[in-house]
Amino acid sequence: MAVTATTAATRPSSLTSRTGAAAVTAVLVLLVAALAAVDITQGTAAVGPPEVWRALTGRAEPGDASVVIASRLPRMAAGLFVGAVLGMAGAALQAVSRNVLASPDTLAVNAGSYFGLGILAVSGLSLPLLASSGVAFVGGLAAAAVVLGLSGLGAGTVRLVLAGSALTLGLSAVTEGLLLLFPQQTDGIFRWNQGSIAQHGFGGLLQMAPIGLVALVGLLLLARRVDALALGDDAARGLGVPVRSTRVTAVVLAALLSTAAVTLAGPVGFVGMCAPALVRPLARRFRGFTRNRASLPLAGLTGAALVLGSDVLLRSFVPADVAVAVPTGVVTSLVGAVFLIVMAIRVKDAAGANAVDRLRIRSRGVFLTTTAVLVAALVGVVIAGVLLGDSKLLLGDVMNWTQGRAGRTITFVLDTRVPRVLAALLAGAALALAGTLVQAVTRNPLAEPGVLGVSGGAALGAVLLVTTVPMAGSWSVAAAAFAGAALSSVIVFGLAARGGFQQNRLVLVGFGVATAAAALVSLLIILTDPFNATKALTWLSGSTYGRTLPDVVPLAIVLVVGLVVAVDRRTELDLVSLDEDTPRLLGLGLGRGRFGFLLVAVLLSATAVAAAGTIGFVGLVAPHAARALVGRRHTRVVPVAVLLGAVLVCTADLVGRTVIAPAQLGAGLMTAVIGTPYFLHLLVRSRR
Repeated sequence: MAVTATTAATRPSSLTSRTGAAAVTAVLVLLVAALAAVDITQGTAAVGPPEVWRALTGRAEPGDASVVIASRLPRMAAGLFVGAVLGMAGAALQAVSRNVLASPDTLAVNAGSYFGLGILAVSGLSLPLLASSGVAFVGGLAAAAVVLGLSGLGAGTVRLVLAGSALTLGLSAVTEGLLLLFPQQTDGIFRWNQGSIAQHGFGGLLQMAPIGLVALVGLLLLARRVDALALGDDAARGLGVPVRSTRVTAVVLAALLSTAAVTLAGPVGFVGMCAPALVRPLARRFRGFTRNRASLPLAGLTGAALVLGSDVLLRSFVPADVAVAVPTGVVTSLVGAVFLIVMAIRVKDAAGANAVDRLRIRSRGVFLTTTAVLVAALVGVVIAGVLLGDSKLLLGDVMNWTQGRAGRTITFVLDTRVPRVLAALLAGAALALAGTLVQAVTRNPLAEPGVLGVSGGAALGAVLLVTTVPMAGSWSVAAAAFAGAALSSVIVFGLAARGGFQQNRLVLVGFGVATAAAALVSLLIILTDPFNATKALTWLSGSTYGRTLPDVVPLAIVLVVGLVVAVDRRTELDLVSLDEDTPRLLGLGLGRGRFGFLLVAVLLSATAVAAAGTIGFVGLVAPHAARALVGRRHTRVVPVAVLLGAVLVCTADLVGRTVIAPAQLGAGLMTAVIGTPYFLHLLVRSRR
C-alpha cells in the first residue's frame, strides 16, 4: 500500500511570484473575516446585523449586548480557534507521516482524549480546565502513538485509516460503556463528545489559547526539519536532520494543538484532514506555500474557514431553534466524508494490501475437531444465555416453559430472553458469512460490511424508518435496512469498480460512506423527538434489548438462503478469491458471480442490522480466524466462520447483560472491545 502524500515541500514545476501567495492569503483572510461577520449575526435570539453593530460600538440595548458579548462572539472566536488549530495539526501530521489522510480523527487522537476524560470523570476527581486538557492530551498522544506504531510512518493510507478507526471504535466502546455504567459522573462528557463550538463566555478560550500558541511556535521552529523529511529519511539524515526526534516532536506538538481544540469544543471531525488537502494544490502553484513555515498558517486559516463556513451553512438552511441543537462536528463530518470519497477516487492506487493469511493446508480431522468444539461452545453459550441474566433460571424452568407449564415470572423472563439469544446467534452468523463473502469477492483481507459502509447504510435506513414511522414492524424495518445497505453498496462498489475494485480505493470509499452514514444518523436522531431518538439509539448500540421472535424471522430466512448459496457455490468462491484470470480461464462469469455474492452479503448485513443493530468486527474477525483454523477452502471456512460469529456475538451479548446486571451493555460495544485487539493484531501480522 503506497498511497502517500505528495508533500507540500516538493518543489512545483511552475512557480509564480510570492506576490501571488500574498494575494491568496489576503483573499483567505477576507473570506474568514466575512464568515466571522456573518456568524455573529446568526442565532436563536432576534439580534440581527444592526443590533450586532450597535453592540460592538457600545450603543446597543443591554439584552442585545449580552447576547452578542456572552454568546455570539465567543462562539465565533471558538470556531476560529478550533478550525485554526485543527488545520495546523493536520498539516503537521500529514507532513511528518507523508500520508494525506493523517489527522487527529484518523490517528484516534480525539478518541484517546475522549477516553482519558471518561476515565477522569469516573474517578470522581474534579480538575480545572487546564488540568483536564492535560489528561486529554495524554490520552490523545497515547492513541496517536499506537496508531502510528501499528501503521508505520509513511507506510500506507489504508493501514493508517484502519488502525485509527479500529482503535477509535475500541476506545469509544469502552468510553461509552463507562457512560452507561456511570451516567451521573459522565453526563458532561457525553455532551462534550457531540462536538460543538457554542460557548458561554471567553473563559475556556482564554485558557486554551496559550496552549495552541505554544504548539504553533514549536511547529514553526521545527518547520525546516519537517521540510527535510519530505525528501526521504536517508536524504534528511544526510542533511543532518534527526529523523526520529523530529517526527516525535512534531506529533507531540500536533497532539497538543488537537487537545486544545478537543478540550474546548469536543471532537470536530475531519477539519484536520480537509484543510491541509485544500492547501496542497496552492503549494504546488505558489512558491510561498511550498515550505511548512508558510503552509501551516495557511492550513490554519483554511481550517477556520471550514468550521465557520459549516456553522454559517447550517444556520442558513436549518431553523435557528433546530440548528442550535445540531453539533458542529456532525456538519464537518459530512463535509469530510464527501471529501474523503473524492480523494479516494482521485488518488493513485499504487499497490494492493498484502495478504494477511498465508495458504494453510489442514487435515479433515482438524476441520471436524474444530467444528465439533465450536458446536459445543455454541451450545454452551446459548444455554448460558438462556439461563443467565438479571434473573437466573434452571434447565427445568426452560423445559416447563417449552411445555407451557412455567409460572408467570419465568414465562415473562424467557419470553423476553430467548428472542434476544436468537437475535445474537443469527446476527453473528449472518455478519460472519457476509464478511466471508465480501473478503472472497474483493480479495481484500481487511474488507467487511462495516468497514465498507454497508452496515452504516443499513443502520441509516432502519433509523430513518424508526424515527419517521414509530409503529413500523419488523419486516418494514428489515426492508428499510436493506434499502439503505443497497444504496450504500451501489455507491461504494460503483465508485470502487473504476480500476477493478482496487483494495485501497474500495476501503477508503467505504470508510467515507460509513462516516457519512454515521453523521446522517446522528443528525436524524437530533432532529427527531426524544421518544423516537431513544428507540433509534437501541439500533445503533448493537443491542438485542426488546427483540421479539418476529424481529428475527427475516434474518433467519436470509441466513438460510445465504448458507445455501455459499455451500452450493463454494468452488466458485474458491476460484473468485484466487485472482482475476483463473475464473475466466475456466469459463466462469466473474462479474455476475461477484454481483451475486455481494448481493447476498448486503442482504445478510441489512437483516442483521435490522435485528440486532450495528455490530462491528464480526465480519472481519470471524473469516480470518476461520481461515487460520481450517485453511482457505470455503467448504470449511464458511461453517467455521458462521459458528465463530455466532459464538462471538452470543458471548458478547451474554457478558454485556450479566456482568453488571440489572444494567446492560450492548452486544455491539462488547464485540468492539473484544474485536479491537484481534484486529490490531492482524494489522501487525500483515506488516511482516
